[in-house]
Amino acid sequence: MFPIRDHNPSGRTPYVVYALLALNIGIFLSYQSIMDDARLLNAFFNDWALIPDEVIKGQDVHSVVTSMFLHGGWLHLAGNMLFLWIFGDNLEDEMGHGGFLVFYLLSGVGAAAAQIAADPASPIPMVGASGAIAGVMGGYLLLFPKARIDILLILIIIFRIFTVPAWLLLGLWFGLQLVNGLTADASDGGVAHWAHAGGFIVGAVLAIPLWLRRGARTFWHRTEGHPPHPDATYRLNRSSAPTVRRRK
Repeated sequence: MFPIRDHNPSGRTPYVVYALLALNIGIFLSYQSIMDDARLLNAFFNDWALIPDEVIKGQDVHSVVTSMFLHGGWLHLAGNMLFLWIFGDNLEDEMGHGGFLVFYLLSGVGAAAAQIAADPASPIPMVGASGAIAGVMGGYLLLFPKARIDILLILIIIFRIFTVPAWLLLGLWFGLQLVNGLTADASDGGVAHWAHAGGFIVGAVLAIPLWLRRGARTFWHRTEGHPPHPDATYRLNRSSAPTVRRRK
């Protein structure tokens, strides 16, 4: 089960989302030719991926940022870029281009800090934009809890598309990261669940000032929990029209 699209077009061109997509894809393509050479790939990741044990010692601190733009394979890259594409544009619309870029980078740094705190002695390189994108998801949940998201459910040979509210999808995703983080052995490598959970929390917290400026609960009531793009405004206007009230 994973999201494939939303029903919430943004009101402005999401230039930062486009730039992040291009940057992540471009960087991956720049080293994709060494993916089958373990020696070269390990050397590359040792220079640019986040290794908690080294960062704790004050070494390769730059990797807290550079690791956000590295991926371990095509599926890793594609999954992260899909989530950024679905959830990023509406946040950029609300935050502005510069504000969203700062938000994204801070979420990524917060995600890295969470993973380091969970396993500070780990010598395993960590790569991926998923911590920063988890922050985007956390901010999205706070601002647009009722936004409609299409998910693809695959059961052996059955493919079904369902539309669910953002709070359900993102709440389940966050809960899964917590459960996996508590039950998985961090020393085995694999998915950095605490980076996901930490990035999500940091993103939600960073979005609180914007939510408060927009009116907090009043913002939710005004937008019905959806991104306030023109289509949403139209739906809100229709919902308050006399023809709708007469149906009660």
